[in-house]
Amino acid sequence: MTSRIIIFDDNQERLNSVAMLLNLSSAFTCTGMFGNANNLLADITASRPDLVLMDIDMPGVNGIEATKMIRTHFDALPVIMQTNFEDDERIFDSLRAGANGYLLKKTSPERFLESLKEAFDGGAPMTGSIATRVLRYFASETAAKKDYKLTEREKQILAFLTQGYSYKLIAAECSISYNTVNNHIRNIYDKLYVNSATEAISLAIRERLV
Repeated sequence: MTSRIIIFDDNQERLNSVAMLLNLSSAFTCTGMFGNANNLLADITASRPDLVLMDIDMPGVNGIEATKMIRTHFDALPVIMQTNFEDDERIFDSLRAGANGYLLKKTSPERFLESLKEAFDGGAPMTGSIATRVLRYFASETAAKKDYKLTEREKQILAFLTQGYSYKLIAAECSISYNTVNNHIRNIYDKLYVNSATEAISLAIRERLV
């Protein structure tokens, strides 16, 4: 069964190319293309997507505002931001709004499709340069951290999660099984009182946990 994805982007050429890429894959199908988010709720209701690809800069309702609306009305629906921009304000505004990932439009087709699979697997995919900016943000903050009693292994896995690593990549980096990563991440969620990778990353950014 293929996963249903819709795209919001004011660039028609981009809409067409991404839709074609999705439809040529065995895992995904594009069920909607929209040049703006002005009718966001109706468009989502009509197209019944499993994931939303959201451009940041669009006329009318921008991508960050649209993501906030999705979190209010379709809380569990994953949203992946797509943009040409790498500035810190856009990155963190997107994450705070509830985005599940942040990909640059120049991302290769192979990595793009892999990132979508990671999102469906519970991950929070980010282009490498974006993950680097997130890490720099952590390094620049020196305020005291609240003690959530995370183990060193849990802190390590949370750090990988904030860098956009998939569960599979985390398992490889830590030399542990995929199921063990799953167990650690469930423990992290419990200790942070969150329910998703997006919430965990947002909290980690806000309170500088890694």
